[in-house]
Amino acid sequence: MDTHAEPEQSRHDASTSGPPIRRLFRDVIADRLPGRRPPQAAMLFGTATDLCWDDRSFLGDFYNEILHQDTCQPATADGLALLAALAVDDRVPARQRFQAVHLLFRAATVAERHLAETWTATPQRADPDSEARARGAVQAHTPELLIRWPAECPAVRLALAGLAVLFPTDRTLPALTAHLQTFTHQHPQGTDIGDYVRFVLVLAAQDDDRILAVTEQLTDAYWTGTAREVPTRARSLHLLGQMLAKIEAELTRPPAGQ
Repeated sequence: MDTHAEPEQSRHDASTSGPPIRRLFRDVIADRLPGRRPPQAAMLFGTATDLCWDDRSFLGDFYNEILHQDTCQPATADGLALLAALAVDDRVPARQRFQAVHLLFRAATVAERHLAETWTATPQRADPDSEARARGAVQAHTPELLIRWPAECPAVRLALAGLAVLFPTDRTLPALTAHLQTFTHQHPQGTDIGDYVRFVLVLAAQDDDRILAVTEQLTDAYWTGTAREVPTRARSLHLLGQMLAKIEAELTRPPAGQ
């Protein structure tokens, strides 16, 4: 009689249990990161301690494990590899690919966004070393994300556009105008998506005076403001982050009646 079979089977059942999105993420990460994985992967491969998880609550816990309460910690940079792997796998639904790219954007802009919010005070729970490592990790993953543009759905392209202006290159910036042309035709100025893509194009032009003017114009009209003394880059990324977050809220809102 094998006295170890039942506990081993129980551990296997626990690690593969939970909501469907957890099992899907586990399969994707197992395929794409077969070696040593960051500590946050324990939420996918470890014992599921809360079998009442549904997809929504699991995703909230999983994303928070990587970027804890919108702050960077020493392990954050390593955990971003999980998001990058999920964002480039077509098995992952478009909604979660968007969320993964958006979270990468948030991780890479923690320092600027919090600076804009708390000026002139030092942001609470600031960790400059971890923030720099997270930003570097996102920058390293950005090329493999942007190369998927032709195959991606429109929603994910919106999030990718944020990364493109966050880490501009001689190749990506000139391409943005053509890439976003369809959006500007379909979404007029004054709509959430229309204003977002037009602001991305302003950032892509890299004209600081224009960026400052449009940042103030949009902020005064729609968004949470920041002090005028805040550096322009921090103010613009703070605004871009708000705009992208609103688009995510619209895209992920449950259909009426659910």
